[in-house]
Amino acid sequence: MSTDWNGVRNVLVMRLDNIGDVVMTGPALRALKEALPGARLTLMCSPAGANAVPLLPWVDDVIVWRAMWQQLGGGVCDPAREEELISLLRERNFDAAVLLTSFSQTPHPAAVACLFAGIPLRLGESKERAPGLLTHEPPFPTDEAGHQAERNLRLLETAGLPVRDRSLFIHISEEARERAAALMPEPYLLLNPFASCSARTYPPEKAARAARLIAEQVGLKVAVTGVEKDRERSQELLAELGPIGVDLLGQTDLSAFAALVARAQLVLTNNTSALHLADATRTPVLVTYSGTDLDTQWQPRSAPFALLRRPTPCHPCYAFTCPFSLECLDFSPEEVVQVGLGLLQQPFRTTEGGLPDEATASHEAGHA
Repeated sequence: MSTDWNGVRNVLVMRLDNIGDVVMTGPALRALKEALPGARLTLMCSPAGANAVPLLPWVDDVIVWRAMWQQLGGGVCDPAREEELISLLRERNFDAAVLLTSFSQTPHPAAVACLFAGIPLRLGESKERAPGLLTHEPPFPTDEAGHQAERNLRLLETAGLPVRDRSLFIHISEEARERAAALMPEPYLLLNPFASCSARTYPPEKAARAARLIAEQVGLKVAVTGVEKDRERSQELLAELGPIGVDLLGQTDLSAFAALVARAQLVLTNNTSALHLADATRTPVLVTYSGTDLDTQWQPRSAPFALLRRPTPCHPCYAFTCPFSLECLDFSPEEVVQVGLGLLQQPFRTTEGGLPDEATASHEAGHA
């Protein structure tokens, strides 16, 4: 380990995006905790991302902050609010800051706040150089198709911090497992039909038809998950499922949702946090994966999986809405069914989740 990190005992880790992004910090958090066994780890994350903290056992404390530079709509900078952030960080007396970002982001706004807060070690990765902002800044990778979790781990390794385990893992409490078992005592397919933006959403009625056809063939229920605000747009979907559908919209926090994912025989989802929870619990997952991102950056690394996407010239678009009628998701429910049944032919899963070692090989299928 680099001598710069000897004696570090109070570490700030920033990851300011959504739930799935925070879940994927797990391998890096574990590596930090193992490399710096006496250190206290504080995770700074968005209000949405904070929901994932109970799943990450390496986090000692959390700072919830809606960073101005992460807001999609932009907005006018409020100097008083930024000074409040700097004061908050200064009061915590951090020895080091690890600034985790995705491929399209820069750590520089966060680095400015950490610099002004007097944090002596600042580790981050950026395409653009800004001398003095980061004390540890590795060369930006020439291959931007690498996995996001690996990107986080590589950042630590460039600073001399060893990584023992690269796998994704989450902690699910016994109480959350009991709630999930009470909600869905019978074997089921978990259908997570919505996403945070329309460009990532396979038509929910098509997803419901695919889920119903799969479930009917193998004798499963279908657990429909989502938040309460999804209820209004779920009526046709629930009608399509009929008596095998179980409406769980708005009935779980993230821990119970993760437990439901872990107990499922198969997860059918868009490219959302459910994908990463399935990977962390080794649950077979079929992803209707739109062309918004490079799938190699976010796909499962441990769970059996299939990604369905039509090749399009606009991929990856990084868009929130699609002007081209979602051509990347233009496939039939029957195509989804064929791939889903193939995943269910993997070695038997118990309702407690987990897979035999021989069943954890990645499975790409369809149009990915």
